[in-house]
Order: sequence, then structure tokens, then C-alpha cells
Amino acid sequence: MTYILIILFLAAFSFLVYKAYTNTKDIQINKIKINSKQALSNQSLSILHLSDMHLENISITPEELAQKIKHETPDIIALTGDFLDRRRTIPKLVPYLQVIQELKPKFGTYAVFGNHDYVLKEKDFTKLKDLLVQYDCHVLQNSSETIKINNQVINIIGIDDYSTKRSDLKLAYKNVSAGSNIILTHDPTVVLEMEGYTFDYLLAGHFHGGQICYPKAYHLAKMGKLARKNIIKGLHMHNNSPFYISEGLGQTGFNIRIGSRPEITLHNVAISEESA
Repeated sequence: MTYILIILFLAAFSFLVYKAYTNTKDIQINKIKINSKQALSNQSLSILHLSDMHLENISITPEELAQKIKHETPDIIALTGDFLDRRRTIPKLVPYLQVIQELKPKFGTYAVFGNHDYVLKEKDFTKLKDLLVQYDCHVLQNSSETIKINNQVINIIGIDDYSTKRSDLKLAYKNVSAGSNIILTHDPTVVLEMEGYTFDYLLAGHFHGGQICYPKAYHLAKMGKLARKNIIKGLHMHNNSPFYISEGLGQTGFNIRIGSRPEITLHNVAISEESA
């Protein structure tokens, strides 16, 4: 009898693990529309957002990614960190960057780094950064770049990873012009430190939507104030400014998901008629 119970338990456990693995292949494509806080023009900024690829544990191939986004025509592509954390994985990033490059976003691709990227030794981190630049990514480490849509200024501001204490808001905003501010960062907890630093929209990742939720992602409590409030995915507001936390494309630890799904997000952000 005990033997039969053990067999049944192992069978049930194996099925649950298999189901949790297949969840990593269930890529969601979510579309979000953001209105401006100010008087609106007819202009908007379209953003394709990819986060937390974690190439050591990713269940979407470059070819599958290409198929999912081939009809999109974003103004910019935002990559919000945690590409990988092992030197030997760096070459695996190339075909994904080729897919992103082929999409030819009108105003470019912008990337920030996450805590896992900073696990790399300095020379390997430099190799990762150089590879991103080679494939036309604007790498932002507490820095910004400015684009214009019909003479309306849009600042793309990259705030470096908060969880590894690399965020420097003063430096990130140093060259910001009056206009709309789009923030790219990895750990969204930085929004709680942004008093006096205005933004129109912020994109982040980091939490993987909990990755394993039973029913809440209790294991994320150590990851800061937002996680302890269960603010770990989707659209939220802070001081009347919207921010979005992606569930990411890859996984850490085990390549499984329970109560979460990997996602690709498309954002349509209305642009203020007047500069902020």
C-alpha cells in the first residue's frame, strides 16, 4: 500500500512539474494604453518591452520570438535587464538581438541592466555591453537620450539597477530636457525613491510575476517594499504616475512557472501636447 502511495505521489508530482514547465512556453502578448496627465496631442509613443530574458532558462527560441513580433512596428524597443548571468551564455544572446534589430524600431532600441547581469565578471560584463551596442542598442546606465516626435521632446531615461545599489537618480536626470519622461529600469522599487523626479511612464521587470505563486509569491518578500505589498506585475500608479512591471520572458532557478506566465508587452503612451 505504501509503495502504491509513493508511486501515485511521484506521478502527481511529475505531472505538476511538467505542467509548470509547459507554462513557461505559454507566452502572453499584452497591450497597454497609457493616457497623458496633461492635454493630449494626437501623438503617441509605441514601445515594445522585453524584460528578464534569463537566457539560461528561456523557453522561447529566437525564431518563435520573431514570429510573435514580426508584425509590430514600435517607435522604440525597451530591454529592461537580466539578459543572463553566465559568461558561456553570452553568445546565445546574438540571435535574439538579431531578431530585435530586424524589427528596425523607428527611434531605436534602449537597454538597461539588471542584478543578474552584474553577476558577470567585469571583462565579461563589458563583453555583454559591447554586444548590445554592436546590435544597435542604446545602453543606458544612469543616463538619458532624447528623441522628438513632431517637435515634441521625449526623454528616454535609463536608471541603473536599484537592487544592487547602482541607481543614481541625479545622474540619470542630469541631461534631461523639458518634455515627456519615459523611464527604463530593472527593479521597479526605485519608484519609491523618486520624489522630485517626474516621469510620465516607467517600465521595469525583476519579479517575474512571482514565477512561482502559491497562491502569493511569499518568497519575494525579501526583494523590497513593492514585493511585500504584492506589487509584482502589471500596471500600477505611484504619485499619479503609471508604471508597468513585466513578468519577463525567462526564469531563474528552475525553468518552471506556477501562477505566472512569461510575457511580451506593447505599450501605447500618449505624448503631452506641451512640454512638462
